[in-house]
Amino acid sequence: MSLKPTVRIQPDDFDLAAEVAALTNGRPGVGAVVTFTGLCRDEGGILAALELEHYPGMAKAEIARIANEAMNRWPLTGLTAIHRYGRIKPGENIVLVVAASTHRQAAFEAASFLMDYLKSRAPFWKKEHNADGSQGDWVEAKDSDEDAARRWAK
Repeated sequence: MSLKPTVRIQPDDFDLAAEVAALTNGRPGVGAVVTFTGLCRDEGGILAALELEHYPGMAKAEIARIANEAMNRWPLTGLTAIHRYGRIKPGENIVLVVAASTHRQAAFEAASFLMDYLKSRAPFWKKEHNADGSQGDWVEAKDSDEDAARRWAK
């Protein structure tokens, strides 16, 4: 039986310790766990919140597709990707990636691969809400995010 990654798109916060425990407890062979938690920045005090929108079925399917690719590319013992949507305030969690493997390098590379994809190509739309009450812009992926994702092309 092949392992399947866990992918969740949710409005609620996540518990890092619980997610790590889910990938390590009772799983023989786990020698490394790499986590990445992305937080909402306040952009120097300008941002009051970031609003994330998505197409429910499409976002989960796309993230699952790239998570499955990570599972095929590296010898992982588990992989979790959680992305939040809705209105998220500075300092709150947006995204979590947890990669578990027998050895650290595979866990690091898989986590980085998945985050590069989430940052540049996952089907989410982000709108800024400014601290002064005004509506900000829709946020575009940065060129540096696109460059990071291109390094994984086969």
